[in-house]
Amino acid sequence: MSKIYRAIGLMSGTSMDGVDVAAIETDGLRVSWTGPAVTVAYPPGLRARLDRAVRNPAAAEDLGRLARELTDAHAAAVEAFMPTLPLERRRVDLVGFHGHTLWHRPAERRTCQIGDGERLAARLGIDVVYDFRSADVAAGGQGAPLAPIYHQALAATLAKPVAVLNLGGVANVTWIDQGELIAFDTGPGNGLIDDWVRAHTDRPYDPDGRIAAAGRIDQPRLAGLLAHPYFDRPPPKSLDRLDFTLAPIEGLGLEDGAATLAAFTARAAARAREHLAVPPRRWLVTGGGRRNATLMGMLADALSVPVEPIEAIGADGDALEAQAFAFMAVRSMRGLPISFPTTTGVPLPLCGGRLARATRAA
Repeated sequence: MSKIYRAIGLMSGTSMDGVDVAAIETDGLRVSWTGPAVTVAYPPGLRARLDRAVRNPAAAEDLGRLARELTDAHAAAVEAFMPTLPLERRRVDLVGFHGHTLWHRPAERRTCQIGDGERLAARLGIDVVYDFRSADVAAGGQGAPLAPIYHQALAATLAKPVAVLNLGGVANVTWIDQGELIAFDTGPGNGLIDDWVRAHTDRPYDPDGRIAAAGRIDQPRLAGLLAHPYFDRPPPKSLDRLDFTLAPIEGLGLEDGAATLAAFTARAAARAREHLAVPPRRWLVTGGGRRNATLMGMLADALSVPVEPIEAIGADGDALEAQAFAFMAVRSMRGLPISFPTTTGVPLPLCGGRLARATRAA
């Protein structure tokens, strides 16, 4: 019988709102327990420095210092999280540490997720698996998406084929059939909508999609956005957070711009069906976008099959990405692959991640 690991996963996504922390127990094949999860907000100064580094890495401040500050924020998040675990589950075997992506250029075999795994392991006194993407990109893969192997574990008992759509800053889909996986980035997720709302209001996002609901979709501009060659390109394929910009909708009002961008996200996701072997019977949506009622309605209209939040199968859409990196950390420890030819385009199934050992007290 395979060892069951108690693992904590850490995720810092493109929204840059903070650190997602989640605990699971798994042997890297099945998930036997999912525990609590929290999001610990970044201090405003750290978030601002991360944003500047993402938008212009060449002009960023000392990246070593930023990586240390980011790592310490993750350590503090874990330390704050530990008391939420049941007392008998507070001895953790492993931490999966994604870090934060500054740039992602797989065509150049380059990707950068800052975060110091050795520093995190030393502070927490727990072994840490980190740097999940580099080996895949160096081998010719896209380095993303990586969560599909976790999606497959969650969908083990569901009727197939099924799709899991993650609406983070960038959107990605996992298509799961009996023993088969296809995954790729579909296009923008919440990123452009958030950027648009921040540029025109004092809000960081469109709450519940209310701004978009008050607007009208600019159909010519939507058609122009959907004409981007990315959508015709067969997978595997992935996007950087800044591959799409607000330039095509400049000049629109707040509500019309939000409506047009929400429609863009939904229609781009629907176009993903062109690259799937069999249309999914249902779409399960995770990530912050599942809380945008206007976007969810547009997805249902575009896909014409049930579109439901991931909670419909008992999962936690706020914790899913962090849980996925806990799961992948265990797979990495066991030498099991986390990326595949049909998910990232890597030539052969590949076990990624680097292990930082911690010295534990007896």
